[in-house]
Amino acid sequence: MAQIKNIGVFTSGGDAPGMNAAIRAVVRTALYHNIQVTGIRRGYEGMIHGEMGPMDRKSVSNIIQRGGTILKTARSDGFKTVGGRKMAYNQLVKNGVDALVGIGGDGTFTGARIFGQEYNIPFIGLPGTIDNDLQGTDFTIGYDTAINTVIDAVDKIRDTAESHERLFIIEVMGRDSGLIALRTGIAAGAEAILIPETKNNITALFDRLERGRKDKASKIVMVAEGEEAGGAFEIGRQVKEKYPNYDTRVSILGHIQRGGRPSCMDRVLASRVGVAAVEALLAGRKGEMIGITHNEITYTPFEHAVKHHVDINPNFLKIVEILSL
Repeated sequence: MAQIKNIGVFTSGGDAPGMNAAIRAVVRTALYHNIQVTGIRRGYEGMIHGEMGPMDRKSVSNIIQRGGTILKTARSDGFKTVGGRKMAYNQLVKNGVDALVGIGGDGTFTGARIFGQEYNIPFIGLPGTIDNDLQGTDFTIGYDTAINTVIDAVDKIRDTAESHERLFIIEVMGRDSGLIALRTGIAAGAEAILIPETKNNITALFDRLERGRKDKASKIVMVAEGEEAGGAFEIGRQVKEKYPNYDTRVSILGHIQRGGRPSCMDRVLASRVGVAAVEALLAGRKGEMIGITHNEITYTPFEHAVKHHVDINPNFLKIVEILSL
């Protein structure tokens, strides 16, 4: 195998806290091994248009604590086409890039898998998504920070809910995965959690409210944004109609879940997989996502490192039911 001389690094898809820590780890590990690094701005879209340039130690100074991504990110319809990928490859050749590290989620790895099949360029992926919905790693970069951001917000909402004896329906991100809603619901002491995986309907929520304590000063219901019952506003409308005596309010946490300084866990996770990505390339690996499972570095082929839709551990749901009494 030809010696790697220049690694291109980029972030793609939705931003996630800890992406900068991963960029920093990739850049500094490559430089440690006397390999050049090229930063690619705006993901695959920037790759197509040649938005790239050299990075050094100074490029990644004082970024480990910053949220977002200094390389920016973007969706790319162009990269989904044969012509777009050809343009991207030509730009990589023009800039002397002979290996890639992409930080992102399911869409990023789908593009990487196809690109790797078409062009002989080693490609390693790092799991960067707040949803924690990828096979091949226990946790994704950004998930820990996101759930802690949610908890902080819900704790504040609980304060006002207690003061006014209100029922709050809180919607969090997770169109295809309810892991954010599930874990934060348990941690926040929610009375009920509605997530896509359980196929819960509004009747299940009504049943929980009927069986719950009537003298409780506040009630919190966590809803994943893709929940089949219709989203927080529709659920709120039906709850108000069924229980007009409740002072029901709806709160959509939205994109605050993506921002903020990454937690210690996310910084360490990003640093570990960032170092491992460069070492994997040096060892001749390609077409794989680096993850951490049971605290050990793992390598998952891109075709398997996709969104997982599995049954939620019933023990988590039972915990919600027991502790909401």
